[in-house]
Amino acid sequence: MTNAFISPTRTLVVICPDWPLVVLGVNPSEPALVLAAGRVVAATATARIAGVVQGLRRRDAQLACPGVRVVERDEAREARNFEVVASALEAVTPRVEVRRPGWCSFGVRGPARLFGGEEALVRRTVEVVHDALVGLSGSLTVGPIEDGLGSPCRIGVADGSFASTLAARSSDVASGGATVVPPGGTLSFLAPLPVDALLGDGFPEDEPSAPRRELVDVLVRLGLSTIGSFAALPVEDVVGRFGTEGLAAHRLAIGFDDHLSEHRLDPPDLTASVAFDPPIDRVDQAAFAARSLAESFHTGLDRRGVACTRVVVEMETESGERLSRMWRDEGALAPRAVVDRVRWQLEGWLYGSPAARPTSGLVLLTLVPDEVVPATGRQLGFWGGTSSSDVQATRACTRLVGLLGPESVRVPEWRGGRDPDDSVVLVPFIPPVVGSAGVGSRRIRPTESEPPWPGSLPGPFPAAVHADPLPVEVLDAAGRSVVVDGRGALSASPHRLRIKGGMDLGEVLDITAWAGPWPVDERWWDSQRHRRRARLQVVVGDGTAHLVVLSSGRWSIAATYD
Repeated sequence: MTNAFISPTRTLVVICPDWPLVVLGVNPSEPALVLAAGRVVAATATARIAGVVQGLRRRDAQLACPGVRVVERDEAREARNFEVVASALEAVTPRVEVRRPGWCSFGVRGPARLFGGEEALVRRTVEVVHDALVGLSGSLTVGPIEDGLGSPCRIGVADGSFASTLAARSSDVASGGATVVPPGGTLSFLAPLPVDALLGDGFPEDEPSAPRRELVDVLVRLGLSTIGSFAALPVEDVVGRFGTEGLAAHRLAIGFDDHLSEHRLDPPDLTASVAFDPPIDRVDQAAFAARSLAESFHTGLDRRGVACTRVVVEMETESGERLSRMWRDEGALAPRAVVDRVRWQLEGWLYGSPAARPTSGLVLLTLVPDEVVPATGRQLGFWGGTSSSDVQATRACTRLVGLLGPESVRVPEWRGGRDPDDSVVLVPFIPPVVGSAGVGSRRIRPTESEPPWPGSLPGPFPAAVHADPLPVEVLDAAGRSVVVDGRGALSASPHRLRIKGGMDLGEVLDITAWAGPWPVDERWWDSQRHRRRARLQVVVGDGTAHLVVLSSGRWSIAATYD
């Protein structure tokens, strides 16, 4: 059965350890940690010795290390700084694949020939990364290469991206910051590693799937505590006992790439792009458009029954400059993952090194699928059943109707409109007939045949639409109210949001990002039903995104994004 697998590509992985700490200029000898969404994403060696590990909640981390310094994560800064590193590595190879800020990889076949072997390629890569970091802001903690402790990165070379990532993570000062697994030696390298290594790459934001966690738990309980012991099992027995999840993990354990040879497809022509007129030069202005673009990109892939594992983000400026960067993920890139990578890349391009920064505004943003694989369905549960959320929701609603009576349960149905409160309405749930799918067979999203709604808001839709909009004031930097003129232009850039009602009367929130406005003038021919308003999307200091609407001279929060 192993004949079905492709030979893994010889890969070099570059990991900048504790990148969130490095870009914030935290001294490695200081007990400190970086927090994101209430959990630890990076910690210094001193904090780790005290028991602080990735994934801990803030309270638990402070309990383990009472004097630890807590720093909030700055993803924008991480992306800006790492784009400098990725751009510098183009001097080694043009095929740099970025997984996330602080981690990238590339195939070694061509570069190794150019630089005289893999050892020479590793040395050159370390020099390039070191020079790139030294050229950044002096706040970065980068020492000389010769002292070992100042090595700016960890490098792993092995057959396949999974093994090379583990090789990079196993590098230490004694190995000079690099581990090179000989060709054909991947199985021997992986064998003594704990089976927990199959869970993922070690980044808290890449939470392993529940089936993979369950698989590893079962393997440990069965006494298969190392990757080698799991790899020694016959593949037929693994598939028979653990299904497709077991097969995927077993492929990694025996040193093969994570796709079958017949599953690698030529990328279809599913390029998605969005144009900007007038040109934009701020990441927050492109963020909302990037979400809609990612949804369109993902929808095109779904129609072809494929999933994207490697995407190229391309940007064209008003002056004709073209920039591109390849982003890779070992699994299928979901819309949220694509949005994150687009945002990280725009941060690097627009706010990165002044020498490489575009000279004019962005006019075109494009997503190109560089590598796709067949989209697999969901596997049935071990004791039967399905994991389809639609089916589960339908069953729950049907049971509630049986308990509470007809029209007791209401579900959303798409109607179309220019505002979120017009587009979706709640209608009585109708239990589906046997064999039908969907929640009561209701349509909760637009289709291709949906008539256009000129002036409608760009996607995605807000998570919550407020029945009673909260009155607010949108203020500029000088404290004056922001207004929209007859041409749909703002009087000034929004700077603060002042709450005018509710429990937090008079609370003032800083606006960190905004997009719009989107004016709409409905039924201008009917004096009784004439409705004129302007919509603005804003992000406030706590990271919450709102839709604020100006109508009859008054601003209000109409909806909130997730």
